[in-house]
Amino acid sequence: MRVRRFVALARDEVPDLAQEILREIRREHPHLPLVLDESGEPRALVGIRRALEHFLDHLTSGPDRPQVHHRVFQEFGRGEGLQGRTLDSLQAMYRLGVRLAWRRLAEIGQRVEIPPPAMYELAESGFQYLDGLVDETVRGYAEAAARQAGERLRLQRRLLDLLFAEHRSDPAEALAERAARIGWPLPEQVAVAVLLRPAREAMAPAVGQGVLLDMEPEQPRMVVPEPTAAGRAELLRRSMAGWSGAIGPPVPLHRAVKSLRWAAAAVALMERRLLPAGQLLQCTEHTEALVLLPPEELIEDLDRRLLAPLAYCGPTHGRRLAETLLAWLESRGGAPEVAARLGVHPQTVRYRLRQIRELWGDEVDDPDRRFELELVLRARRLRGELAARLP
Repeated sequence: MRVRRFVALARDEVPDLAQEILREIRREHPHLPLVLDESGEPRALVGIRRALEHFLDHLTSGPDRPQVHHRVFQEFGRGEGLQGRTLDSLQAMYRLGVRLAWRRLAEIGQRVEIPPPAMYELAESGFQYLDGLVDETVRGYAEAAARQAGERLRLQRRLLDLLFAEHRSDPAEALAERAARIGWPLPEQVAVAVLLRPAREAMAPAVGQGVLLDMEPEQPRMVVPEPTAAGRAELLRRSMAGWSGAIGPPVPLHRAVKSLRWAAAAVALMERRLLPAGQLLQCTEHTEALVLLPPEELIEDLDRRLLAPLAYCGPTHGRRLAETLLAWLESRGGAPEVAARLGVHPQTVRYRLRQIRELWGDEVDDPDRRFELELVLRARRLRGELAARLP
């Protein structure tokens, strides 16, 4: 009987109590916007009032009556998520509302002389009800966050598709429109990275704000704005812990596809172990390898034609002659300079240079032939077929 009287008195105070709770929430959270429903009433006020009414209904209803109106509070959570508020701020609002509501309900309980044990049960029921509200609100909030994240990813992919397309005309207007939709300030320069996954289930690297990361491809891609800005390289190095890949050279925004090509070429060489792995490799520091190694067919054909004389020298002696020829071409010096580069005696170099003259004749004095010989020999060294150059 006392519970029914308690519920009746509390129901009369629900409208004023809901207004008081909303006022206090807005005082604590002054930037909370008032979104109106179809009737022109603040949705937050409607939600508070319904929560109080449903709780009071629960006190006098049977066990089959649902405790929480799922749709109402899921929609509230979705709305708050779309407004950009955090879960912490949402839960703080709930706690404030419950504190105010419980203060008023405790006063009513004293007026109708509800015994303390019964009030404790009432409080426990109230907190259980609050848990249900929070669960439904969080579910709606999570749905909104997932929807927003999915929409942003879709818009980001559209921007990346345009960035990585070949352009016959200036794409500035289209890029600006797509970038604005995800709040990405257009940079003057970008560098594009291609990444190698450490494992299929690996967490995405924690790249800094403004960096576009596309995890959809088998080899994820990353667009770094203003890559030469102070501190950018160090931030990238830290965020890429556990990941490896290559980042292309800085290029104007509308030429991002060119940076992507260099990064992809470098990653291909990393996979063949022709470039060092286990880090975010800077393409600008490996220009020689990127120029000489990818056009394999052309370089190999030139190699076969120019270095054919070595086929008659045996593998070991042929490699030594090739190393001596390359050192001579690079140093443009005499036997002492070449010997210093190779770490051998100058007399050994003189002997090998005489053999080189016998094998190639006057061709080694032709500037064009010297250039081609140096190209194919450098390519061999990059592939690990010749000894590395001494420091």
